[in-house]
Amino acid sequence: MNALPETFDASGLQQVVERARALLDDGDVAAARMLAAGAYDQAKAAAGYAERFGAAERLVGKARRLQGDALLIEARAKIRLADEWDSSQASGQAKGKGRPKNVPDVEQFSAADAGFTSKEIHEARKLATAERKQPGIVERAIEARLAAGLEPSRANLRAAVGTDTATAAERGNNLYETPPEAVHTLLALEDFQSDIWEPACGRGAISRLLEAAGYRVELSDLIDYGTSDGDGVVQRVEDFLTSTPDPDRPAIVTNPPYGAALNPFVAHALRVHRPGKLALLLNLNFLCGFDDPDRCFAMDENKPARVHIFTRRLPMMHRDGWDGNEASSRMNTAWFVWEMNGDGEYAGPTILNRVDWKDYQPAVPA
Repeated sequence: MNALPETFDASGLQQVVERARALLDDGDVAAARMLAAGAYDQAKAAAGYAERFGAAERLVGKARRLQGDALLIEARAKIRLADEWDSSQASGQAKGKGRPKNVPDVEQFSAADAGFTSKEIHEARKLATAERKQPGIVERAIEARLAAGLEPSRANLRAAVGTDTATAAERGNNLYETPPEAVHTLLALEDFQSDIWEPACGRGAISRLLEAAGYRVELSDLIDYGTSDGDGVVQRVEDFLTSTPDPDRPAIVTNPPYGAALNPFVAHALRVHRPGKLALLLNLNFLCGFDDPDRCFAMDENKPARVHIFTRRLPMMHRDGWDGNEASSRMNTAWFVWEMNGDGEYAGPTILNRVDWKDYQPAVPA
């Protein structure tokens, strides 16, 4: 096995990044995007190699910084391309879904002619929409990863801005209200410190029952639902993936967003906030998987103390605003509970506990 070099000469890669930045500034957006994408891949590989073979932290950090710089240039180029493509479609020069009205017959070009796929155009539009809503969100998301000593990857960037850029029609704000049966079961099985943070509070399905059990609950969510606690304090609007640690370190209890944001969400809770206790309602499949660094960080490097597996599936969690037919759930779920030991570590061992939620529901008044 070859030994890892003691130094990492980033000068060549730095020049590529600067060249990509200059091309973008000069308006050669397509070339800037291609060059930045190549630099991103090289920096990512260098950082991964350095980490794998135990290079000094400064060398890993140097490679990650270049990866972040390349990712930012690539994202800005994509945003420019999306805007230019939409402008071309509006003028009738680019092919869309049917010819725009009142546009004369002109020779049109397709996305393939322009060198990108329809999927890439869709993702670029989402970045552009996110930047219009919150100028600088892409750069802030990348800087937050770097500041936390984490890899600024394309996947994490999509997770940081993707949910916010989708329309309510496309995702229903990703809100699937937690059934009370799940919360009653958790409260019967676990005790928490007096203060709890619910960082994906939605409309308060979890927080209301936590408060009813005597806990003080802090509320926040990526979406402004106007949810308030029992004292009338309205939720904060913030992205958990870029949130900073609370010095008081309250316990965290939530049903986190699924999809691309899930693994980064769990890892961010454990790596950045490090609560004394963390309880997340997750798909039982979270026990599996080996190729996502955030999933491995949560399950292998920071072992849950307990996993309360629902032997009977929970009632269906329908999307917020759903008015169609009610259905039974097809998902197997569990409460994953991480708890720090006396050394301040999440060290397990992980105890699997099979439970039937029907055994933990409050008695119905006679």
